[in-house]
Amino acid sequence: MGRFSKMHGLGNDFVVIDARTDVVEMTESRARAIADRHAGIGCDQLILIGNAPDADVSMQIFNADGSEVEACGNATRCVPLFVGRDVLIRTQAGLLDARAVDGGASVDMGAPRFEWDAIPLAYAMDTLTMGASWEDLPPPAAVNVGNPHVIFFVDDLDAVDTARLGPIIETDPLFPARVNVNFAQVLGDNHIRLIVWERGAGLTRACGTGACATAVAAVRRKLVSGPVTVSLPGGDLIIDWAPGGTIRMTGPATHVFDGEADWSRF
Repeated sequence: MGRFSKMHGLGNDFVVIDARTDVVEMTESRARAIADRHAGIGCDQLILIGNAPDADVSMQIFNADGSEVEACGNATRCVPLFVGRDVLIRTQAGLLDARAVDGGASVDMGAPRFEWDAIPLAYAMDTLTMGASWEDLPPPAAVNVGNPHVIFFVDDLDAVDTARLGPIIETDPLFPARVNVNFAQVLGDNHIRLIVWERGAGLTRACGTGACATAVAAVRRKLVSGPVTVSLPGGDLIIDWAPGGTIRMTGPATHVFDGEADWSRF
């Protein structure tokens, strides 16, 4: 039997497995089975905590569809709570410094990237105001914050069919690694409302990297000034970024319960 914790960040929920002492072999099919909300444990992402030679722990992230991804901001905030102390975390996106704060954690998410081939896009274009769009949406921005994001700033978020447009844009050939799709409405000088269609997971109550990418794009377009409150369906995150610097994300993290499972049955 293996132990796990069920955790969430603003309703973006995770099955977190400690693989530091007992190795857990994780495959795409096993991750998908564990994440299944009817026949498995159920989660948006499966998180595997392991050892790292250059950090306190490593973190592997698997989406609900079984695909492994580079970064997850909400899950990163859960790691100090899971481990019980401030931690330096090795991820595919690089080293992330996560520190516990009252009710959650604050994470240095590293520096954003804006080069078209770092997003990545299929061909060269301006990533601040892209020369592409879909239906009635305005031209978006693109940002890589450890994983790829495209951001649409709209006048009325409630008028956007996010559930229909999200998967169309996620799988567009313009994005060879697929993409996280962010639909944002600026509410004030330092306040953004956001809905995210997450790559490999669909609509989620919150997306930490999406909040980071959206705040960065809004600052670059001079739509807001930081720190920025990003309001998602699950609650608020505070994102602080200035051009040339790294992104600081602060927000809640919650431990729900612990359990045991026989991983060989998945």
